[in-house]
Amino acid sequence: MTTDNRNHLSQANTGGNGSSFFSRAGSGFWLIVLGAALWGVDPLFRILLLESMTSSQIVLLEHVIIALFVTPILWRNRAELKGLGLRHVGALLFISWGGSALATLMFTLALQHAGGAFNTVLLLQKLQPLFAIILAHFMLKESLPRRFGPLLLVALFGTYLLTFGFTMPVGHAGEFFQLGSLLALGAAALWGGSTVMGRFMVGKLKYETVTSLRFILALPLLLAITAGEGAAWALPAGGIALTLVGVNLLLQALLPGLLSLLAYYKGLKTTKASVATLAELSFPMVGVLINWLYGGEVVTSAQIVGFILIWSVLFIISRQQTQEIGPKSLSQQAA
Repeated sequence: MTTDNRNHLSQANTGGNGSSFFSRAGSGFWLIVLGAALWGVDPLFRILLLESMTSSQIVLLEHVIIALFVTPILWRNRAELKGLGLRHVGALLFISWGGSALATLMFTLALQHAGGAFNTVLLLQKLQPLFAIILAHFMLKESLPRRFGPLLLVALFGTYLLTFGFTMPVGHAGEFFQLGSLLALGAAALWGGSTVMGRFMVGKLKYETVTSLRFILALPLLLAITAGEGAAWALPAGGIALTLVGVNLLLQALLPGLLSLLAYYKGLKTTKASVATLAELSFPMVGVLINWLYGGEVVTSAQIVGFILIWSVLFIISRQQTQEIGPKSLSQQAA
């Protein structure tokens, strides 16, 4: 368990029994619900924007819009940047280039190559905490949760069900390694790694400063990728169509982009990990609902089983961490 999660859990974990499981969550719980629900809206904006722009163009403009809003925050907190070492700079570059630029680009490409199976791309993002746990073990030397091996196997089986259902893919390797699923998994891995790097930066910079740098530092890489792509900007020629694209892009950048992060991290300060895991269910629930209303995509029974398996693993791990941190926090206070 990391330093920032220790602080979050020690603030929220004040003892008591299961009957008060949600009573201590308060507004923090609902902020996480709001932030995660906004993530569920994200695919709809991206799918609509893909009709007019390439994936890299969408991600670039999204970061430009958010950078305009967060630059004053970075300027106000600029004194925090003094004394940053090479390891801190490396962590910030991973967060911005990997967790923001490349992960968002891969997620957008995954939607583009999903063949209409948007629910698969969406539900696979629930694997992010597992990637974060594994990377934290190797990069930050954190201990793995108890029985992590068997739990990981259960989660991998759930991942298989999300992607292929109850069938066994046969034929060429390309039938097994579906591009949309691989891109979605790559995005989840980068976002999980970004979480680990964010934990490393805790105590050095405010989360508002890290959030600002996350988007601003990604701009040079995204500019290079978009320029290297050489694709024409196929924006609608004036009128209402162009206005709708602009409004869509603005809402996509601010709602599931900036506002969701601010609400989520604000809520996480006073919410236990196990409760946050439940609150984050609003992410796939809203996303699946929108996919059903907009695209007519219905969740399959295999996807339901796969999601339950993955979520159960995450809930067991978060409960383990909460139970371990609680006694430690109390013993430290007594000391």
